[in-house]
Amino acid sequence: MARTIAEKREAFLALHEEGCFILPNPWDVGSARMMEHMGFSALASTSSGYSWSQGRPENGVELDDVLEHLGNLVLATDLPVNADFESGFAHDLEELAANIRLAVDVGVAGLSIEDIRADGGSGFYDTATSVERIRTARAAIDQTGEDVILVARTEILLSDPTRVSEAIDKLVAFADAGADCLYAPGVIEKADIASMVRAVAPKPVNLLVMRPDATQAEIADLGVRRISVGGGLARAAWGAVMRMAEAMKVGSFKGLASGTSNKQLNTIFGRGD
Repeated sequence: MARTIAEKREAFLALHEEGCFILPNPWDVGSARMMEHMGFSALASTSSGYSWSQGRPENGVELDDVLEHLGNLVLATDLPVNADFESGFAHDLEELAANIRLAVDVGVAGLSIEDIRADGGSGFYDTATSVERIRTARAAIDQTGEDVILVARTEILLSDPTRVSEAIDKLVAFADAGADCLYAPGVIEKADIASMVRAVAPKPVNLLVMRPDATQAEIADLGVRRISVGGGLARAAWGAVMRMAEAMKVGSFKGLASGTSNKQLNTIFGRGD
């Protein structure tokens, strides 16, 4: 029997209480169902992966598209879905709150808001403005009465990985503003990751894997609660397609031999023929 939205949200909350879990990032319904079949306990959307699947660049999709996409992911599996909601698709605080309530309405179990400017300007919101936006997001979720995890993100390390102290200060401020989980994609060094975990404890930290040689056990030892890969799975899939297409251009079809069989895919996706 399919789990209800409330049951998915309850399961997602429980995952954040202890241990360390991997949160893969599917980009469409098929990849979401594949991740469920592979045995993962929760999913997170990827704004970049979804944009590429629509033939658009990263951050190239509109709010209505994203809401439909999130709703489709929620309906596709029995797993909780964490929404990559970018900067909330709004600069105005009332509009931001309204958009967050729309995301909650489609059934997500978690929702992340980042500090990239949403007013058409470049760069990031300063700490005071970012905190105000996280407080707005917190209030909007609370007004729904739903148990949806608020993830607060700072993206500054993706543009300058040396700004670790600034990123940690922002995460601490976000935690104080009501964020349930903290996230600074771009942090790489183990000491910096451990410092982030300590700074916001006991609230959980999400880590974007930046080093392919890292292991879940090593990351868990640093105190990280959630591990995600962002657009990494989508990039790997596109890379495989591009490599095979390049070979096909020169007349080689050997790459097709590495594909999954029709039978296996049909079984996974429910046809079984």
